[in-house]
Amino acid sequence: MDFTECYKDTCSAVALAARQENGREVQRLIQRGFAVDVRDNRGWNPLHEAAAAGSADCVRRLLSAGVNCEDYVNTLTHDSETPLYFAAKNGHLRAVKCLIKGGADLNRTTNDLSCPLFAAVDGGHGEVVELLVERGAEVNRTHSVSDWSCLHQAAYKGHTEIVRYLAGVCHLEAVDEYRITPLFVAAHYGHHQCLEILANAGANVNCQSKDLATPLFIAAQKGHLGCVESLLALGADPNLYCNEDCWQLPIHVAAEFDHLSVLKKLIPLTNRVCDRGEGKVSPVYMAVLFMHPDSLRALLKEGYSPDAQRCPFGYSCPLDMALQCYCRRYDMNQGREINLILLNAGAHVCMDVYTYALEGNEHEHLPFILEHAGLPQGDRLGELAQSALSKMRTASYWLPLLLKAGMDPMLLLQDKILAVRASVGSVALSKTSFVRQLPVPTLLQDYLQFSDVSPV
Repeated sequence: MDFTECYKDTCSAVALAARQENGREVQRLIQRGFAVDVRDNRGWNPLHEAAAAGSADCVRRLLSAGVNCEDYVNTLTHDSETPLYFAAKNGHLRAVKCLIKGGADLNRTTNDLSCPLFAAVDGGHGEVVELLVERGAEVNRTHSVSDWSCLHQAAYKGHTEIVRYLAGVCHLEAVDEYRITPLFVAAHYGHHQCLEILANAGANVNCQSKDLATPLFIAAQKGHLGCVESLLALGADPNLYCNEDCWQLPIHVAAEFDHLSVLKKLIPLTNRVCDRGEGKVSPVYMAVLFMHPDSLRALLKEGYSPDAQRCPFGYSCPLDMALQCYCRRYDMNQGREINLILLNAGAHVCMDVYTYALEGNEHEHLPFILEHAGLPQGDRLGELAQSALSKMRTASYWLPLLLKAGMDPMLLLQDKILAVRASVGSVALSKTSFVRQLPVPTLLQDYLQFSDVSPV
């Protein structure tokens, strides 16, 4: 049900004439003794109708009808709206002037905490805004449930000229319940001209909201390149951390949301400590986590490491993250592309990556790694063998793949041989007659005596 809908059978004859902006009919009805304060189902009387319609003539006639003018001019609807509120909201300058002359309260708030000035700002009615301010309307009051000022609302709507005017009379650093300033709002909604006006008037371009986000951070997150460029030109700091853990920067959200033009603008300006610094998180992780190949290529092209640093969120490297995310995404081709980009950029395949692949959670992982990176070299190959032997449950999966990739089967047997020698003793094993009595295959009997090792 729409409680703002007017029921025709509740509208008085005077109100109907005022709605139609028929001043002569309003005057005729008044002279015949019709009441001017009859309310409809919304609580509107004829003066509300005249103000909302913008009929200055009807407003004057109604205010001259002989009722208590001060009470009448400030009559409230059921939502606590005054006639001045409606006239300002709809931008009716002449009606506003008549109501002010008749004693209208400039600062009366509605049930939703709006007021005539806030409504005029919202509607972009610059002349009405200036008139209300000149006549004494409060410019720094908070409105709406979020405690926005009129300047917040002007910046939100992108009303450039109103922002320019209010910047000269309002508190520039007014904050809402989230510590967001008008300049922050302009950056959020992509109004770079409003942003520039506020900054040039003295607003802080490096202000931080309750969650530590900066205007540059929110502009980068939303992909507003114009705002990003304006903020940087006005002195915004791209290296101001935007979270309590001191790692998140505007470049991270640019990569996260794949705003490539913004990302390219931020790359040369961002301190590279975020790339591999301890306790930091490389923006490469953001491009990988959210599967944005173009952003990933842009970062790697400009020198960001494909290995980054160990991520505090449980990943040893971007490739580790890519493989684990690979199996959780519906777009497997995109996941494969991300992995290939990292490997082609020289990403180091750490043991955590091999270990994860050995578990066989996704059957594509191990053959993919072996195809594009091969087996590890040197001592790391033995480490891989040990890791494989600790996952005997999935041996039927990984054993053929490792052997096909060229792993020496002796790497998988050597520890077993040493365990038998430790249990039986090297003296006994030196006697061939004893070894031949062991209930093990002949090949393993030879291995136990190291018969496969050529004499010096």
